[in-house]
Amino acid sequence: MSVTCRRFAEHVAVVTGAAGGIGAATAQRLAGERATVVLVDRDEAAVDALARALRDAGHRADAVAADVTDAAAVDALVASAAERHGRLDVLVNNAGITRDNLLFRMTDADWETVVDVNLKSVFLCSRAAQRVMVEARRGAIVSLSSRSARGNRGQANYSAAKAGIRGLTATMALELGPFGIRANAVAPGYIATAMTDATARRIGLDPEEHRARAAAATPLRRVGTPDDVAGVVAFLASEDAAYVNGQTIEINGGAR
Repeated sequence: MSVTCRRFAEHVAVVTGAAGGIGAATAQRLAGERATVVLVDRDEAAVDALARALRDAGHRADAVAADVTDAAAVDALVASAAERHGRLDVLVNNAGITRDNLLFRMTDADWETVVDVNLKSVFLCSRAAQRVMVEARRGAIVSLSSRSARGNRGQANYSAAKAGIRGLTATMALELGPFGIRANAVAPGYIATAMTDATARRIGLDPEEHRARAAAATPLRRVGTPDDVAGVVAFLASEDAAYVNGQTIEINGGAR
């Protein structure tokens, strides 16, 4: 086993939105590098199944079914994880949804739900995690922004939330850095997931056609995968990024 593959030995990581896509890939990557992972998602069956699969593969994993827009639930799950495992080293804020529509058709509920899940959850989870991390004088928070933060037709709610994550990340880096806690974000471009497939259907395209168009417009001539994002998240969460703080890293194959 190489040193790189043991970067998170003895570390405990909480990953939200861990039932599938980027969240599941990130949990698998951290577990593979010897982290104890706490998988958080509203989909209890899916997150339980992933935790079992990781344990069957010899890794350490717990599953927690929780609503990360509920402050009390978030405080409880973070406190429980820290008490059970004796520490909390990494938080990955990945939970996210879309409710796409043009601005004039967007409902209050669609705005509020997307902003709550994508942005409020980052605030709640980070606030809870920093209580543990500040006391330990160490920790890494990595949050999922998006290229949609630059604006994307039909995603006023999602774009606003993902732009908010950039600002929140920069602010957390300033406030938490003196306590040895780093806060960074990643901004994926087109990543082949169920979420991007749903976006394709919204605009009337077959998901495979949508991916092909995105690949043709990307210098690397392919779309991204959840593993592409997980690798960068793991880097930012690790001591290999010990002097990286307050950054949002684009993961888009060179697309402009």
